Amino acid sequence: MGLCSSFLSSTSTPPQPSSSFNRPLSSGSTSTVGFSATTSSIGRSQISEIASGSIDSVTVTEGSLPVPSSPNGQILERPNLKVFSYADMKAATKNFKPDTLLGEGGFGKVYKGWLDEKTLTPAKAGSGMIVAIKKLNSESTQGFQEWQAKVNFLGRLSHPNLVKLLGYCWDDEELLLVYEFMPKGSLENHLFRRNPNIEPLSWNTRIKIAIGAARGLAFLHESEKQVIYRDFKASNILLDGSYNAKISDFGLAKLGPSSGQSHVTTRVMGTYGYAAPEYIATGHLYVKSDVYGFGVVLLEILTAMRAMDTKRPSGQQNLVEWVKPFLSNKKKLKGIMDARIEGQYSQKAAIQAAALSLKCLEGDPKQRPSMKDVLESLEAIEAIQVKSKETKKNNSHQPPVHQAARHQRVVRV
Repeated sequence: MGLCSSFLSSTSTPPQPSSSFNRPLSSGSTSTVGFSATTSSIGRSQISEIASGSIDSVTVTEGSLPVPSSPNGQILERPNLKVFSYADMKAATKNFKPDTLLGEGGFGKVYKGWLDEKTLTPAKAGSGMIVAIKKLNSESTQGFQEWQAKVNFLGRLSHPNLVKLLGYCWDDEELLLVYEFMPKGSLENHLFRRNPNIEPLSWNTRIKIAIGAARGLAFLHESEKQVIYRDFKASNILLDGSYNAKISDFGLAKLGPSSGQSHVTTRVMGTYGYAAPEYIATGHLYVKSDVYGFGVVLLEILTAMRAMDTKRPSGQQNLVEWVKPFLSNKKKLKGIMDARIEGQYSQKAAIQAAALSLKCLEGDPKQRPSMKDVLESLEAIEAIQVKSKETKKNNSHQPPVHQAARHQRVVRV
């Protein structure tokens, strides 16, 4: 589902939203840190320029991001999006009927909609392609500036491991975003919401998801003008029908440091349990602050435990603080691994995955690996499993006499 050539950037000047939004300081797996924003006076004609400057600032200058060298993705000079009317959104969702509601989060409600695959005009329910339509409500914990950031970053970023933003609607005070539909939902749901009717993610699928998410982050980091995602967490990793991971949201994304600078200084925003310690302590945001967040998610993938969980006993509520000492201990590592996938992985693969998580969680950002290095390490871990399966397959095809002889050798030992 590629971006259509008929997508247009709006150049008209709209009425401005009047509501203000706040994101309070709180704790919990989906809470965020220290965000406060009000609606800006920026018009629609300026939306396509915001990503060339600081997302935190309402004063922007025109510019463009360079296209990275990666053959699997690109950064467009300007957003290339379909502008929908509110009538389009109502038609696509059957007037936002309850049976089209997919979920609700900090942004507002998310509805299932249907669009014609070629023209992106509203289609009858059950025909055309399914899309996810996010509708901001006036009491949302996320603000107008974050809505703008999503339009500008996802409208310009194109990569297999980033969720596609197809378009947006800005009609009076109605703010909506139209995304590709991700049928398997979020990684968070699969890891933490236990449903006896749904099989837990296998080891191989978990590594596949980690690799996809790593590719997405590496793409953002490797562009000449780096993009720092800033809110990497399991709920922002969505899965398509084949469990391919795609990074979503981008409400807190920020351009990386200028030439000669190691970091950018900004207000502390993000999610408890995932945010890097140097960022929380100083407001200094490094590209490798994202790597820390990836290390936390990798730890969640291995253990199926939340980064922050106040229901756990005292001393265990912060996952990193609790299990970090176990990651380099083979015996203790086995005790924190998700018991539901026991027997699906080799000890070598688990040890390497834990060691990789530990590297990502280094206190000094300079000591953390790049996402390119993380990706290569994960691909090596995935290869261990492929090799092991191939070995078993070859062994199973050995003549029976060899099987017996091998068994006898084991017995004698």
